[in-house]
Amino acid sequence: MKFTLALAQINTQLGVLPANLEKHLEYIQQARTQGAGLVVFPELSLTGYVLQDLVPSVASQPDSNDLTFGPLLKASRDIDILVSYVAQDARARFFIAAAYLSQGAVTHIHHKVYLPTYGMFDEGRFWAAGDKVRAFDTRFGRMGVLICEDFWHASPPYLLWMDGAELLIFISASPGRGLTAAPKLESAHWVEHVCSAYASLFTCFVASTNRVGFEDGITFWGGASAFGPTGELLAQGPYHEEALTLVDIDLRQMERTRARLPLLRDERPDLVQRELARILAK
Repeated sequence: MKFTLALAQINTQLGVLPANLEKHLEYIQQARTQGAGLVVFPELSLTGYVLQDLVPSVASQPDSNDLTFGPLLKASRDIDILVSYVAQDARARFFIAAAYLSQGAVTHIHHKVYLPTYGMFDEGRFWAAGDKVRAFDTRFGRMGVLICEDFWHASPPYLLWMDGAELLIFISASPGRGLTAAPKLESAHWVEHVCSAYASLFTCFVASTNRVGFEDGITFWGGASAFGPTGELLAQGPYHEEALTLVDIDLRQMERTRARLPLLRDERPDLVQRELARILAK
């Protein structure tokens, strides 16, 4: 299976869904024109990140009757789309969510599992935590989606690997942190380092899309990237500017890598399960 992936690192307006939707549709059209089969947007791409008390007012329902999702679902008839939004459940709990749209329907929804409440982050005050990490099938292969803090923990990518994901998609609203003498931010270095490590450890493809722009005193650095199953860099977006980065994904490369390096074949999830049960029983 071969397809072209488009990583859309965009700036968003805080709480202004109509303007953000319009920008999504513009980038979707660009990606479609350039031959992409899937376009991926950053964390909370439809709403902005520092929502705080705005959270309830910008929640969306991923169905055709929703003013935001209706046009996106229509656009997904020609190109698959991953967008991030504020989800609300029947008990009025709010989640940082990502929805995979394909051929006019919702294929998969992921709720952010890990909510950072350290340093500059205070997500636990405003959001509920998701409780599922699952891969899903698409017309381009089996994928898994994680949101920002999710991929700073080893267990979610591992679970997606065990669940058959061939492409791990990480979306984020990562603030710029760690100014050094090096030509890139420390936060950019660490995200790219972790993505490359997961790609090589799990012998799969990894793609990351981060937002850009300024919001409530925070700067977001962009820098979309994609890595192949040996950890090699396949594509790199620019820092600190909006961009659409395209990369060709050939899943046969993963098969060749796994033939040489059978880490998945030799993995022992039964051992992990048994030892975790022992540790949790203490």
